[in-house]
Amino acid sequence: MDRRTVYIETSIVSYLTARPSSNLLAAAWQKATIDWWDTQRERFNLYVSATVIEEAKKGDSQAAARRVEVVENIALLQITEAVAVFAKLLINEKALPKKALDDALHIAVSAVT
Repeated sequence: MDRRTVYIETSIVSYLTARPSSNLLAAAWQKATIDWWDTQRERFNLYVSATVIEEAKKGDSQAAARRVEVVENIALLQITEAVAVFAKLLINEKALPKKALDDALHIAVSAVT
């Protein structure tokens, strides 16, 4: 059976590596993410993009180091011209607000590649 492909977006990496949250909803997302990572990720071909890596590097240096460690061995999808064009189209057609270019890139790279 062929393995399915999963694009790992930055929020997954953040939930996976963050200190346990006292917010019940965030804690639930953290647990679900960790459980999936520990039990299911081997069933899939995982990919990230340069956008994920850039976002993972931001913020607190210790937290960033934990995020980068998770993504450093995951296959990288390229931000091609087609991806950039689709991301701009999402913004221009108001599917996403102008300030959400990184989100548009996440959508585009997972849809185009």
